[in-house]
Amino acid sequence: MTHKQVEDYLLSMPNARLDYPFGEDVAVYKVGDKMFALVREKKMPVQLSLKCDPLLAETLRQKYETVLPGYHLNKKHWNTIVLTGQLSWDEIKDFIRHSYDLVAKT
Repeated sequence: MTHKQVEDYLLSMPNARLDYPFGEDVAVYKVGDKMFALVREKKMPVQLSLKCDPLLAETLRQKYETVLPGYHLNKKHWNTIVLTGQLSWDEIKDFIRHSYDLVAKT
């Protein structure tokens, strides 16, 4: 998965927008004022951080070696996924929708 493919899907979420509040190295995707995804710029493979239900977050970390506690984020509520191909694109899209839904409904 490329950064562009991930970004296009993130920005397809209703009212999603791109911001750079932490500088040019981290693309932050928001709905309203709340972050639902972060992507480290110019990193290969792509590193995608997503908000996640705490119990699911822990389960995913135990199941997949490419799902890690959120990089520079609240480790209880965020996972960083290294997109190496261990997870399918459909699974990644499901995790993006889960993150978006957690943030959009609050």
